[in-house]
Amino acid sequence: MVGEFSVSSYSNEVSIGGGIGGSTFDSSLAGQTDGFMPENDAFSRMQVKSRHHLRSDEVREIETALENTVGVELDANTYELVELEGTEFDLVLVDGEQFVVYVGDEPFLTVQGANAYPPTNAVVTVDSGAVSFVSSGADVMRPGIVEADDDIESGDLVAIAEETHGKVLAIGRAKTTGDDMVGDSGKVVESVHYVGDDLFEFSV
Repeated sequence: MVGEFSVSSYSNEVSIGGGIGGSTFDSSLAGQTDGFMPENDAFSRMQVKSRHHLRSDEVREIETALENTVGVELDANTYELVELEGTEFDLVLVDGEQFVVYVGDEPFLTVQGANAYPPTNAVVTVDSGAVSFVSSGADVMRPGIVEADDDIESGDLVAIAEETHGKVLAIGRAKTTGDDMVGDSGKVVESVHYVGDDLFEFSV
């Protein structure tokens, strides 16, 4: 059973793992990045343009891409493409859940998808001090990174996870290689999608 990932309606805490081993952080920090403001606000303009179920060959393309990039095998019966206006992103509903996003022409896991199907590749892990920044859409700086997949290349999409429980907080675009991400200074991952943003909250 996959872990839950939800924003509580009754508190400022965001759950990042249901059941035993779950943890929380304060969602009142969302949007408060001490000067580190998210550069991407495309999701705030999202409107549904069209939606349709994908053909079997399109499904295979998505499944193969995700297996190759993040090392996960999706297990689903239906895949529905939701085309969005005002943004470069499109959603894929996997058995009705918002588990896949097209960033341009690249399929990748959403935050929800990455917590339902934890990636084994293309993962950047951050320390507890970076959680509030990453979950507010800030780009990732070297000092906050404790580990990164060595196979990451500059320009790759990556999942950004917190170190304590391994829950994914955001999806980003690598600005350097994985073996160059741990260090003392510099921005190395550009935020694309994060917990609590418009895509995370979007419903169709």
